[in-house]
Amino acid sequence: MNVQKNNGDSVIQGAIILTIAGLLIKILSAVYRVPYQNIVGDIGFYIYQQVYPFYGMSVILATSGFPVIISKVMLDHGYESSHKIRSKIMTVSLLYLLAVGLLLFLPLFGFSSEIAGYMGDSHLSLLIKVTAFSFLMIPFISIIRGYFQSEQNMNPTALSQVIEQGIRVTLILASSFLMLRMGFDLYEIGIGALSSSIIGSVVAFIFLIIYSQKKQTASKIEWNLTAPIKTMDILESLAKYSMTIGISSLLLIFIQLIDALNLYSLLIHNGMDETLAKQTKGIYDRGQPLIQLGTVVATSLALSLVPVLAQAKMKKNREFIKEQIELSLKLCIVIAGGAAIGLMSIMKPINIMLFTNSDGTNVLIVLSFSVLFTSLALTQFAILQGLGYTFFPVVSVLIGVGIKYIANQWLIPEFNVIGAAFSTVISYGIVVFLTYIYMLKKRYHFQSVKTLLKVTFALLIMFFSLSASLHIVEGYMSLENRLFASLVALVGVVIGGGIYGLAILKLHIFTDRELLNIPIINKAIKLK
Repeated sequence: MNVQKNNGDSVIQGAIILTIAGLLIKILSAVYRVPYQNIVGDIGFYIYQQVYPFYGMSVILATSGFPVIISKVMLDHGYESSHKIRSKIMTVSLLYLLAVGLLLFLPLFGFSSEIAGYMGDSHLSLLIKVTAFSFLMIPFISIIRGYFQSEQNMNPTALSQVIEQGIRVTLILASSFLMLRMGFDLYEIGIGALSSSIIGSVVAFIFLIIYSQKKQTASKIEWNLTAPIKTMDILESLAKYSMTIGISSLLLIFIQLIDALNLYSLLIHNGMDETLAKQTKGIYDRGQPLIQLGTVVATSLALSLVPVLAQAKMKKNREFIKEQIELSLKLCIVIAGGAAIGLMSIMKPINIMLFTNSDGTNVLIVLSFSVLFTSLALTQFAILQGLGYTFFPVVSVLIGVGIKYIANQWLIPEFNVIGAAFSTVISYGIVVFLTYIYMLKKRYHFQSVKTLLKVTFALLIMFFSLSASLHIVEGYMSLENRLFASLVALVGVVIGGGIYGLAILKLHIFTDRELLNIPIINKAIKLK
């Protein structure tokens, strides 16, 4: 009994460690792009963002993708089996990941010129080749992280993620600043930034090797292919989880990739000058860190409730599952809705504060609404995966990406860059809608229409309060001054958050029981 309790505690502690590390690296990943844009300007930012989706794909697969997949395969086939069987699972997993890494590396490296040509900018070819090497790191980092996670030891995974991101961000900003001062062109600076990212991955791998040697992990794994378990069974599990967990975790990156592939080329085809098109795409890309940061904040609390769903399903406690889903989605709607509408209300001063000027404010206002849909989609995916429904999120992601591609082809020639912003919102919205329909079919969904009306009313109060205040301020002083815009933006965040939070409390959107089930609030009450 005590052993089970200790195992349960270690699982919960491990989940908390990974969640904290995940939040930290996601925040860093969003935040560093602001000073990077300030250093290299909109065209330099365009260059980096054109190639970033490829690198971002490798990072997600090596952090929240393959390590989770390996640990799940180990738990499915070998957690309580013999040492030899576990070693064979690790051996087959490594060979599988080596094959996947090569399959992703070779076309990206070999067809870099063709990909750059399709993007409309042949100068990106070398940057794509550099990025391709990040996929070669996936097998080696993932196999060690996956092994530790299968042993319920999340510390090396969490520490290696933080080290990787910390070194990456530091080197990107330092190299960009120095290279610009030394007279390198913006494409060369982009190569330096991407090389810095790969150096971060190499350092993370070295850390994992040293950690595993200290813990004598190497002696525990005897690489073999002779244990009494079918290789095809292991490969089938790896392939199944790669299709489900892997693809569904790449939603945001896939949407960014579609824009990287065709937004700039469509602007050129539409008659825009090359320099202006690069600058326009760079301005459009200002929305990515805002969406990412808003999504991280919105999903952090909601996703913290999800891990209990699998356990509740095993116990067939359907009522508890419904309560947790209701609370997860309610939290997500409240926080993501507040983040999206808050950003829309004061986007002009935020744009100036972060990116030096107000260029593209209308485009960023449209993109801000993506925060609500991306947060809902990721929360829905986590809920379905917690309940064991892992396949449909992949279907909705692929449909959403397909719609994004088609919508870009239609809306960009018609409405210019703001058409790309609308196509992004539409594609995320369709992913959420399709997933919600699926959850309805499984009889798991958000049930309270009354709550939605209350949240909408609270959002309207915040929106009109902030919009009116901003209008009054602009009547007396110009927001083009960055220091003044920063002050207005920060005060707006405090005032908007205060008004919205008060409205949420006064409208009794959360019951007392629900508040007690929210981890942070629950702990705060216990501390008192």
